[in-house]
Amino acid sequence: MTRDEMYMRKALELAALAAEEDEVPVGAVVVKKSTGEIVGRGFNRREYGRSPLTHAEIVAIEEASRRLGGWRLIDCELYVTLEPCPMCAGAVINSRVERVIFGAYDQKAGSCGTVVDLFALPYNHKPECTGGVMEEECAAVLTEFFRGLRKRKAKADG
Repeated sequence: MTRDEMYMRKALELAALAAEEDEVPVGAVVVKKSTGEIVGRGFNRREYGRSPLTHAEIVAIEEASRRLGGWRLIDCELYVTLEPCPMCAGAVINSRVERVIFGAYDQKAGSCGTVVDLFALPYNHKPECTGGVMEEECAAVLTEFFRGLRKRKAKADG
């Protein structure tokens, strides 16, 4: 198992927690590169918090910032099960995360190359990005969640 796969598995564990709470199953971890320590964890909390801002990445970045004592996440990587949206890609840029590793590509809102590549724009920080790590496993979690959601909705309607 590679280093990227090891931390993506941690993000997948968090995605499973989100699914248990009927949240879109996206999980994220922030890892301090030099030590390998997970300094931030997050999963989607939009329904629970009734907030469009509580994406997995934002929750993990916020926890890492508090834990490390500052907003600059130098020497940090973000592992997330789904390609970041524009808001989360912006948070990555603003927090100075050095590298983003994501699993499934997001055809509707992916902002690390699929719909747009915010990291390629002339901002003051350009994170490295690796997509498709454990892509099938990450995509399957989302597919299964939305399949179940559609079945529950059909049952309630019918």
